[in-house]
Amino acid sequence: MRVIDEQFLATPYYGSRQMARWLRRQGDGVGRHRVRRLRTVMGLHAMYQEPRTSQPHPHHRIYPYLLRNLAITRANQVWCTDITSIPIKRGVLYLVAIMDWQSRKVLSWRLSNTMETHFCIEALEEALARYGVPDIFNTDQGSQFTSLEFTAVLKDHGINISMDGKGRWMDNVFIERLWRSLKYECVYLHAFDNGAQARTHI
Repeated sequence: MRVIDEQFLATPYYGSRQMARWLRRQGDGVGRHRVRRLRTVMGLHAMYQEPRTSQPHPHHRIYPYLLRNLAITRANQVWCTDITSIPIKRGVLYLVAIMDWQSRKVLSWRLSNTMETHFCIEALEEALARYGVPDIFNTDQGSQFTSLEFTAVLKDHGINISMDGKGRWMDNVFIERLWRSLKYECVYLHAFDNGAQARTHI
């Protein structure tokens, strides 16, 4: 899974067929269906489909994107969040981070072995407790972020909710860059055996 994850960062437009073909060229005879299954476990989808770890929920409200043509000039004006997968020896973990858009500072993060909403809420509540309240909070359309539980925390603090256009990874480009840096500078340099090792190095 680490090899697939690393190649996905280099060629996010690869579908399962192209990824399987690339793996065969590297000497790994993995079939397309196994690649598809592993990518599903890791939450990886080709860019032309939806480059998101989190998946939308058909019954959750989708909020408008508020950052188009907005001048972001100060800290706590806009925060953003996203989820990525972290491969470990016997599976995959999920990492969520809260980032300040203007300063690029990571305000909080959490690791989880499931894609349930609670670890995203924990990260959000920690960031709010430590850094105050932003004007706008931007997310993708993943079900964790569109859930009533997550949006209720934002509304209770009077925060305006902004959501990326479906499949538009560029709408949250700074946190996407964070994932790329984290994986090349940390994750791919260590073969994590378990979650404890991943937490220590991240």
